[in-house]
Amino acid sequence: MFIPFTAQAASGVAASSGAASFLSLAPLLLVFVVFYFLMIRPQQRRMKTLQASIEAVKKGDQVTTAGGIVGKVTRVEDQLVEVEIAPNVRVRVVKATLTDVLDPTAKPAND
Repeated sequence: MFIPFTAQAASGVAASSGAASFLSLAPLLLVFVVFYFLMIRPQQRRMKTLQASIEAVKKGDQVTTAGGIVGKVTRVEDQLVEVEIAPNVRVRVVKATLTDVLDPTAKPAND
């Protein structure tokens, strides 16, 4: 009589341990889902729009580089962009280092 009781108790413990392990993982899964929707997904969306704006850069656009240089695009090639940073001062910049394409019709904040 002692043996069937132990087997029955062990099967009950095994069934409840599966539910307990799921409940212990539930907060971790919830944190991952929250991070995905609050951090990962918006960052991916921003990167898509940035890549699209970099690919669509054209002559006359104002751009900002990763180094913080702001200038006007004077020539566009496949991998490089020529940016005028001062009158008659032009630098060639790799397209991948562009961090922002500014609206050329927007007025500066200090004007």
